[in-house]
Amino acid sequence: MKILFFGTPLFAEIVLKKLVESKFEVVGVVCQEDKPSGRGNKMTSPHIVSLAKEYNLPVYQFPKLKEHIEEFKSIDFDLGVTASYGKILPKSLLEIMPCVNVHPSLLPKYRGATPIQSALLNGDKVTGVTIMKTEVGMDDGDIYQQKEVEILPEEDYLSLMPRLADIGADMLIETLTKIENGTATRTPQNHADATFVKLIQKEDALLDFSSSAKVLTNKVRAFCENPVCFFFVGGDRIKVYKAKPLQMSTGLAAGQIVPDKKHFLVQTSDGVLEILRCQAPGGKILDAGSFLNGFHFKSLTVDA
Repeated sequence: MKILFFGTPLFAEIVLKKLVESKFEVVGVVCQEDKPSGRGNKMTSPHIVSLAKEYNLPVYQFPKLKEHIEEFKSIDFDLGVTASYGKILPKSLLEIMPCVNVHPSLLPKYRGATPIQSALLNGDKVTGVTIMKTEVGMDDGDIYQQKEVEILPEEDYLSLMPRLADIGADMLIETLTKIENGTATRTPQNHADATFVKLIQKEDALLDFSSSAKVLTNKVRAFCENPVCFFFVGGDRIKVYKAKPLQMSTGLAAGQIVPDKKHFLVQTSDGVLEILRCQAPGGKILDAGSFLNGFHFKSLTVDA
């Protein structure tokens, strides 16, 4: 079976690697366009482009897929596979090819672009992966198979995402094998139970210390890659990459930094957020102890 692969970020790369190493023939990779990056806004290709070139696979980067239907018709393939592609496939494309999607949630829960972050943000103890038939709607196609996956207590996006991608890749290959030999079955989703997740904006990562320590910790876990949580103190923007909640009484108001030479502690509405890894403006990402050794606080109160 010949596969045309659609995907862009690291999640997609992990799935693509396993797919290329399987018995199935990948005939090309469709990913998002080059984007400006860095201080010079230099146009930069998604990393999956380099991976595709390692495997000698042609790469297609179309701003609007529906304007390139004839080009898709000229590609020799049997099935499309999507994994975190980032765009909804148009009806005109799905009419010329069946397509299977790898989605990192237990659909119909968390339809949309940010299911992994949403599970962490909500403090879920369980998530999963769904292999489904790609349709025009948002992650609403029939389900081939699902697998439940435990979210470990201190797991964050950077550890959970590749684990789900790896599991999803194995599930995908199982499903493709069944499709190939005619034994695959599908189950319709219960659309009444569907929940939807939104795209993450930079302002969503602001830490509001009037929230609970657990809520703030979950936000740090969810956004540790992008956009990275932050707060301001004395006008300085502090990025937070890792944190944990502490149940301790300080007598301070929410948003007050607890005086401590070895631990970076900030009072919340119900306890303390201990910041474990962080970054000052223009500085390196440091563990809290190293950060406190070199950073001068202009204020001990988080800016409102």
